[in-house]
Amino acid sequence: MSFKFEKLTIWQDSMNYGEKIFNTSSIFPKEETFNLTSQIRRASDSIALNISEGSILQSNSEFKKFLGYSVRSLAEVVTCLYKAKHRNYIDENLFKEFYDESYKLMNSIIAFRNKLI
Repeated sequence: MSFKFEKLTIWQDSMNYGEKIFNTSSIFPKEETFNLTSQIRRASDSIALNISEGSILQSNSEFKKFLGYSVRSLAEVVTCLYKAKHRNYIDENLFKEFYDESYKLMNSIIAFRNKLI
């Protein structure tokens, strides 16, 4: 027995992505705990949360709306990553790694969304 969303690759990928963001944000300075650290963690968690929420007892049009929220949260994470890079909390290589993964995840979510009727 499982929930519908557990079988979705986009949910699985967003769960892994969120954990990577969480672990990486632990290196941010203490003074960012209630600012950038909290923001990037909430935004990255929101990606998977919206996928799961939208998949349960929703019409496809409602599910599409929640997938849109996931993409917006992903854009928020990318902006936080830019902030982290500009503040020298992460280096260019780590930024690029996350940026590429973000772009791939965004395209996967959008492709899945476009396939819903």
